[in-house]
Amino acid sequence: MSHNALNPVPFDAALTGELSHFLAHEAYLLDTHRLDDWLALYAQDATYWVPLVQGQTDPFEHSSIIHDDRTLLAIRVAQYSHPRAHARLPVTRTCHQIGNVLVLEHSDALIRVASTLTLVEYRQERQRVWGALVEHRLRRTAQGWQIAAKRVDLVNAESELDGISILF
Repeated sequence: MSHNALNPVPFDAALTGELSHFLAHEAYLLDTHRLDDWLALYAQDATYWVPLVQGQTDPFEHSSIIHDDRTLLAIRVAQYSHPRAHARLPVTRTCHQIGNVLVLEHSDALIRVASTLTLVEYRQERQRVWGALVEHRLRRTAQGWQIAAKRVDLVNAESELDGISILF
């Protein structure tokens, strides 16, 4: 059965709590710079997408801010973590706040979860606040949840973004 944001699946407190915990854990890994552990949450066929245009339906027909597969994500993590990544110094401090967790679709194979993100970034004596609508596509594995896809729709995607140096 397919659902959308206007008609989410019936509320299941246990499942929503479990998914909220998973999303909070992902945010914690980013905020504490445990990027290898964060990357381990992603399936081998995963995608990480930050569209350039609100409502963008295809990452291939229009430019994106970020559109990475798992291999490109691994390269991005390696670059962030490299001790000689001078462009990333000083290290950015972040605080991810996840809210409004809503299950959009649930099947045995995949769960679509919508959430909101407020992200505070501090770097080089400058603080920025990012807002986004986020959708995760998650798979349950024997080891727990795994991210099959993550889409981050920044509320200001069409604005001048002045060098994104963080993961959402």
